[in-house]
Amino acid sequence: MRKSGTWIKTTLVTAAWAAVRVKTSYLHAQFLRIKARRGAKKAILAVAASMLTAAFHMLRDGVEYADLGADYLERQDRSKTIRRLLKRLQDLGCDVPTELHAA
Repeated sequence: MRKSGTWIKTTLVTAAWAAVRVKTSYLHAQFLRIKARRGAKKAILAVAASMLTAAFHMLRDGVEYADLGADYLERQDRSKTIRRLLKRLQDLGCDVPTELHAA
């Protein structure tokens, strides 16, 4: 997020911490995904920015919030998720059978 009034950033981060506690939400999944790579502080700022963007679009278009779901990112590209998890297993030293690579 760019520099902004401290009150809005503080409010958004507080709201983001509350939002990521909902285990079956898109924001929780986004937080965990970013936290693994960048850390919790960067991840919570990203979630806060996403919430601000969602609020802007809701106000602009006059629509209600529709949560995408915790598995939204996995549904987008299933083969990418399979490749990533297979590579992770190999990195951990597990022997992955070759017939699973065709999936």
